[in-house]
Amino acid sequence: MLTGNEIREKFIEFFMQKQHKHFESASLIPDDPTLLLTVAGMVPFKPYFLGQKEAPYPRVTTYQKCIRTNDLENVGRTARHHTFFEMLGNFSFGDYFKEEAIAWSWEFVTEVLKLDKDKLWVTVFTTDDEAERIWIEKCNFPKERIVRMGESENWWSAGPTGSCGPCSEIHVDLGVQYGGDENSKIGDEGTDNRFIEIWNLVFTEWNRMEDGSLEPLPKKNIDTGAGLERIAAVVQGKPNNFETDLLFPILEEAARITGSQYGKNPETNFSLKVITDHARAVTFLVNDGVIPSNEGRGYILRRILRRAVRHGRLLGYKELFMYKMVDKVVERFEVAYPDLKKNLENIRKIVKIEEEKFSNTLDQGIQLVNQEIDNLLANGKNKLDGEVSFKLYDTYGFPYELTEEIAEERGVTVLREEFEAKMEEQKEKARSAREVVMEKGQDSFIEDFYDKHGVTKFTGYEKTEDEARLLSSREAKDGKYLLIFDKTPFYAESGGQVGDQGKIYSDNFSAKVLDVQKQKDIFIHTVEIEKGSAEENKTYKLEVNLLRRLDTAKNHTATHLLHKALREVVGTHVQQAGSLVDPDKLRFDFSHYEAVTAEQLAKIENIVNEKIREGIDVVVSHHSIEEAKNLGAMMLFGDKYGEVVRVVDVPGFSTELCGGTHIDNIAKIGLFKIVSEGGIAAGVRRIEAKTGYGAYLVEKEEADTLKEIEKKLKASNTNVVEKVEKTLESLKDAEKSLETLKQKIALFETKAALSGMEEINGAKVLIATFKDKTADDLRTMIDTIKDNNEKAIVVLASTQDKLSFAVGVTKTLTDKVKAGDLVKKLAEITGGKGGGRPDFAQAGGKDEGKLLDAFKEVREIITLSNVLSGKTESKKSLETYVQGYYLDLILEAGSKRLLQMSNDRYRFERRIEKAKGGGLQGLDIEIYDVYLNSNRIVNSLSGGELFLASLSLALGLAEVIQNESGGISLETIFIDEGFGSLDSETLDTAITTLIDLQSYGRNIGIISHVSELKDRIRSKVEVYSENNYAKVRITGV
Repeated sequence: MLTGNEIREKFIEFFMQKQHKHFESASLIPDDPTLLLTVAGMVPFKPYFLGQKEAPYPRVTTYQKCIRTNDLENVGRTARHHTFFEMLGNFSFGDYFKEEAIAWSWEFVTEVLKLDKDKLWVTVFTTDDEAERIWIEKCNFPKERIVRMGESENWWSAGPTGSCGPCSEIHVDLGVQYGGDENSKIGDEGTDNRFIEIWNLVFTEWNRMEDGSLEPLPKKNIDTGAGLERIAAVVQGKPNNFETDLLFPILEEAARITGSQYGKNPETNFSLKVITDHARAVTFLVNDGVIPSNEGRGYILRRILRRAVRHGRLLGYKELFMYKMVDKVVERFEVAYPDLKKNLENIRKIVKIEEEKFSNTLDQGIQLVNQEIDNLLANGKNKLDGEVSFKLYDTYGFPYELTEEIAEERGVTVLREEFEAKMEEQKEKARSAREVVMEKGQDSFIEDFYDKHGVTKFTGYEKTEDEARLLSSREAKDGKYLLIFDKTPFYAESGGQVGDQGKIYSDNFSAKVLDVQKQKDIFIHTVEIEKGSAEENKTYKLEVNLLRRLDTAKNHTATHLLHKALREVVGTHVQQAGSLVDPDKLRFDFSHYEAVTAEQLAKIENIVNEKIREGIDVVVSHHSIEEAKNLGAMMLFGDKYGEVVRVVDVPGFSTELCGGTHIDNIAKIGLFKIVSEGGIAAGVRRIEAKTGYGAYLVEKEEADTLKEIEKKLKASNTNVVEKVEKTLESLKDAEKSLETLKQKIALFETKAALSGMEEINGAKVLIATFKDKTADDLRTMIDTIKDNNEKAIVVLASTQDKLSFAVGVTKTLTDKVKAGDLVKKLAEITGGKGGGRPDFAQAGGKDEGKLLDAFKEVREIITLSNVLSGKTESKKSLETYVQGYYLDLILEAGSKRLLQMSNDRYRFERRIEKAKGGGLQGLDIEIYDVYLNSNRIVNSLSGGELFLASLSLALGLAEVIQNESGGISLETIFIDEGFGSLDSETLDTAITTLIDLQSYGRNIGIISHVSELKDRIRSKVEVYSENNYAKVRITGV
């Protein structure tokens, strides 16, 4: 029985004997900007299949690592779904075709793998008579086991148009125990798990035109893919891929670490398979330079890793474990992929950091998801709001797919469209405003120019001065001019290096070059004309600013040295993620999972400076892309290279593909100095550095600062460190003394606060504000008060720096009132956020002006908690309390209308005062006069004021009844008389308010004798007297 490693080796050996060139597996990060990851064995050869490049060899064979996550939820559920998998493949670029491809595949599966011929089935495309004939005549394959399939199963295409062709697939029949009966064939219902595809042969022979017609390709290609895991399962007689020698040792390790048993029950098997598959995928992704993040391939890695961690939780294992799984994956695959062993420690470290991050929030996230689902199901619903899944993703780092998976397990659907809308909204807010918007028509101009003149010849590698003919001059919007020449020594911005500056001149013309950009290799010079005007077809002198070019070149070469040093010190996973090279500095962005330490930065700086001291000549050469790869040249992901590439080499140290300008000897860099290091995005760090004179100025500034410190401390450069240490010790002692003093003051203030606590129904209650307390100070005060009182509720606020709250409730009272509820209410009213436990909670607020309103609301909640428990010392009945609650709502709604109709002068307030029996009278209403800053009793109002108050109160009552009565809709309101007491201005205000109400769909009926209203109201029912009879006239309807 062949092992997985042996199958892989034998496949490569077999096709090498058929004159195929063996290519090592390409990275999971493809050299194709249209793909996030390598998803198939043919991806590295896509340019050859699409005719974009000439293939270096006519026959190639590979085993290619691949990642697919389009059906992630099925991984672990089925026998054959994986995220990471290996594809064995043989390829022909215009060489052999169908006959050889079919014959060799048959030879390999029957003579090398020794599969039972009687269990093999073949599919061909519906109209592919040629393929069927070859199977029958060349392989002696029985026609009855050849099945013709349609375009969805047996046709490959690169897109709607372009290269395409039929496929032929080899399947293995696992037997009737996996579905169907003795007469079943491929494609029959219920046989998906019986007939297993192990090899797909693609015959690329057609070119699909725009009209859908097919024309023969001048060169026909072969692209085959055989899944290693599937073949191993068949060869080894295993019912699913996870029990092959490729994966089972990893699964056993997952079971050992989590204390689980494979085969015990389906759900345990499911989780163990998920962990097994995902551990392999995570290991290979990180090894190829992918860093966990919230975008692109980094997010795919994060999703896979976090899904595996969750399945560890489902197995009851809460410790970190995925980083330990890496060891077993490397052990199983290092034979085929030796770089895994070299990167083992780095892979473990990255996985552990990400696992730690997620473990801190996983339990909380799962709890929140389940709480939301519980609430849904309790209300008879089964659709989870996209806003909930977005909050979990945005706030807790909980992948949407994980929320979806948990919901699906409980029979709930997540509204994906709503989640995606929220994501898009967030992206729109964060989108950079720095996009370069081309002038309208500029692209078409460039296309026309290119067709007429071709590209600009760049002479700047050899010279910094040249003479050139002006081919185009256009005025830009800002008064500058855009000049294009037949050739130029000016470097155009690209590869992170800024464009050159300098001057262009002739006898009667001069212009300052401010910038140079390029499109389609056409160099566009942005200039400011100082004299004369530019004339097309005339010759001008072009002169680059030499000093600026030299400083830029120093920084560019230093960037290469930095890149190499980073990989030596931090790890080979470091990939360039962006750069900026200008005359003043260099900026280098790179993939890394944590801050580079001070020690590492010092080591990187030393390596670069030591290398500069060696004075090595920089060698620039041109090679084919394959030759450059063999030289070990570093290439940037996503960059497209031509057949001939420019290699910049610092012999014995750094070799990179680069089109930028460089110095001829690294000694000219002079000095290299790192000035900053920091994170700019998830998994991306940035180093800024200076060279030469710029680096000297940084060193000088640091030296000047040191001298200033020496002066302040009255120290010399020999004892300044000792002086600083002593000063720090003195400062620490002073801080300790200050802390002790602050604690004493806090204790005094706490005692003072204790004396000011009020008692409500046997509980001590303190609601207070401080101007100078930190969050820790508030907590200390609360703990002290709680320690000294069996029953206490403490609500504290501080306005130091910003508004913050802390609430404490003794555990004897948490069944009646919870600190978390109180603090949420405080935060809600003041525009903040917060929460916590029943006995202690904290929050922040924004609107200090609403602090008193927040305190008032919280006091009412505390009082209500006692009313409901029947312990009200004020003797107010529950009925009266509830009436008071609703009256407050009515007064609040009515006050909005009264303020509107009284030009912000009057609002309602409820009068609360002691009654003779000691109880509270709490249902009386007063009018607060804003102008007089005092309350007025109702009978002191004028007739007009009283009418407005009555109208506002009625409208407030209607609003509260509608809002509080669960579906009752008050669509019509009648107002009987009262308008006669209003002056004309107040009447206008009242009518405007009623019209405003009408716009919300309400019918407003007014019964009045006021004649002025007739002109203001369109629809009228008028009752009038005529001949001693009452008559009705309806108008405006």
